[in-house]
Amino acid sequence: MKEQIGEHSTWVWPIVGSVHADTILTTWLAMGVALIFLAWIGNSYRGPRAGKRQTIFEGIIDYISDMVYGSLGRNGEPYVPFFIALFIYLFLLNQFGVLPLKALGLPFGGSPTADLNTTVPYAFLIFFGIQVAAIRKNGLGHYAHLAKPFAILLPLNILEELTRPVTLAARLFFNIFVGELLFIIIASIVVQKITIGPVNLSLAVSILPFFIQFFNFFVGTIQAFVFTLLGIVYLSLAIADEH
Repeated sequence: MKEQIGEHSTWVWPIVGSVHADTILTTWLAMGVALIFLAWIGNSYRGPRAGKRQTIFEGIIDYISDMVYGSLGRNGEPYVPFFIALFIYLFLLNQFGVLPLKALGLPFGGSPTADLNTTVPYAFLIFFGIQVAAIRKNGLGHYAHLAKPFAILLPLNILEELTRPVTLAARLFFNIFVGELLFIIIASIVVQKITIGPVNLSLAVSILPFFIQFFNFFVGTIQAFVFTLLGIVYLSLAIADEH
């Protein structure tokens, strides 16, 4: 395998500077897949009766909607489409690492969420979106909670508030990155045909990449859910009547 851990092909854009080309291309590909998938789901509504794909998809939609309403009540209705879109999109981004696109020599591949340039902006999108929603609801008085229950706790409360996007970004990045890293290491051992004494290590671990990719798929699904859930929880803390 020639894939290097943490290596990215780059483009140089005016003003912005160097950007990770493979991450951007894979993100655009995920956008296209998301649009095609949703169009395929939408086409199922043309029939007189609900099909299996419609039923399964609506189950996911209802589950996320219930989480939003459970945390925010009726105040959460405007945010349901956003969190549904967030979950679906993060799920797709996480799962691209399961496909060996870079190994096939393509200029894209891997999970964009294994790149901090993806997870950090998404985390700050959640953070600043919550600030806007909270200010719209409570005005600048929203920040009065930072001095509660005692004013002396203001620095700690500010630190807690500011670390939320950091923990969001780091949790998503490290879980996806470590899964891809583990796959690359095991796949490299298989390709290099390593033997230790009488033991053919490459042959012994040859089945592991399949299990690792299945595990990565599971982790990618869970992390998309966790990121979405934490976004809902943080929003509920910000726009609740008492917090």
